[in-house]
Amino acid sequence: MSQPFDMELFLAGVLTGSHATRQRHLRQARIIQDEISERWQRQTPWAWQKKHLAWFLEHRINQRSDATRYYYLLTVRLLARRLQKAWKFNR
Repeated sequence: MSQPFDMELFLAGVLTGSHATRQRHLRQARIIQDEISERWQRQTPWAWQKKHLAWFLEHRINQRSDATRYYYLLTVRLLARRLQKAWKFNR
């Protein structure tokens, strides 16, 4: 049986800031992972493409407040940095 993907370990190298900020990024990254996993059956960030993260930003949190969308955008940018991709996402 395979182990569940450890998002904290995955983001450990790029997480900075206060404890609360790091926890927010981890919580949001897990939510993003769950949504993408449910929609496309892509379990780990290594299997994601830009379209998966763009879909999340455009369709899953489009009804949220501006502040919430902004914080998720920061987390998505952090995920892209960790994947070493030059993906750009608009606000």
